[in-house]
Amino acid sequence: MSEIETEAKVALARLALPDGGDLISRDMIRALRVDGTTVRFVIEAPSAEIAAQMEPLRRAAEAAVRQVPGVEAVSAALTAHGPAAAPPKLKIGGHPTPQAGAMKPPGVKTILAIGSGKGGVGKSTVSSNLAVALARAGKTVGLLDADIHGPSQPRMFGLTERPASPDGKTILPLTAHGVTLMSLGVMLAEDKAVVWRGPMQMGALQQMLMQVDWGALDVLLVDLPPGTGDVQLSLCQKSEVAGAIVVSTPQDVALLDARKALDAFATLNTPVLGLIENMAVFTCPHCGKDSHIFGQGGVAAEADKLGLPLLAQLPIDLDTRLGGDGGVPVATGQGAMAEAYARLADRLIKGGIV
Repeated sequence: MSEIETEAKVALARLALPDGGDLISRDMIRALRVDGTTVRFVIEAPSAEIAAQMEPLRRAAEAAVRQVPGVEAVSAALTAHGPAAAPPKLKIGGHPTPQAGAMKPPGVKTILAIGSGKGGVGKSTVSSNLAVALARAGKTVGLLDADIHGPSQPRMFGLTERPASPDGKTILPLTAHGVTLMSLGVMLAEDKAVVWRGPMQMGALQQMLMQVDWGALDVLLVDLPPGTGDVQLSLCQKSEVAGAIVVSTPQDVALLDARKALDAFATLNTPVLGLIENMAVFTCPHCGKDSHIFGQGGVAAEADKLGLPLLAQLPIDLDTRLGGDGGVPVATGQGAMAEAYARLADRLIKGGIV
């Protein structure tokens, strides 16, 4: 969370409500976003009737946040609780609609896909921490969790809010740790299964790309589901993807599937920008001995064979797991892993990829 976002919430907490509490303690603020010196947020009233009486409070909230150092513009919208879990009148997961031209959200400079051949190799962990590291390096970053059946980014970023939709069409994404984020996981209960066929997955991807107000972004990372299915096909064929990064562990079984992911990106004419070897080594915290649990150097050898950059070799790390489960990616802090992700982000920036 940025300093401006923190101070904005402090300012909003000072606005007492007539029936007790404040906008923060009553959990009435949605989609608070900081874009440079501009702050945007939504005030969600308990009902449409109450929302109609809250215009003075909306103006007062804008005025309060405008006093935060570094803020030059504030935009607050009013909405009300709807009966559905999803934004009002917004159906997620219908069949895709015809669209002229490629899917490229306005204001987004670069779209990067992060994929893997199989699940369990840490692709989502890499995606979340890379997004944070790029944001800490000064880039404006979005993260689209395109793993329709297994969205994990809301948990990794500690998100419990639902995105707002003032008009029933535009979706206002959430922000955490300096990253703008959208995931099907923030639209549904955490334990709700998504039992959808391919066309509904493709429709959800289209909505999360084109109906989300991403704002101005240097890069939008797309955390793909494992494998080479409908989402990968739709993203690479129907949007302007600058390139893909493939994540794998060193073990032979993972590399077998990683090669399939590489072949799929080649088939779809999506350039692979490099490979990341995750879970490369485990260093015992007691004796300091290195153990190559999943084998050694498999991804490095594959990258060399294909003439692709090996972008990073990341170890198995307890703090990384704890951070992901706790909603605070390890890249937000200090230490060896944060530095490793900072180097990865720096490499992408200096290479002109981001």
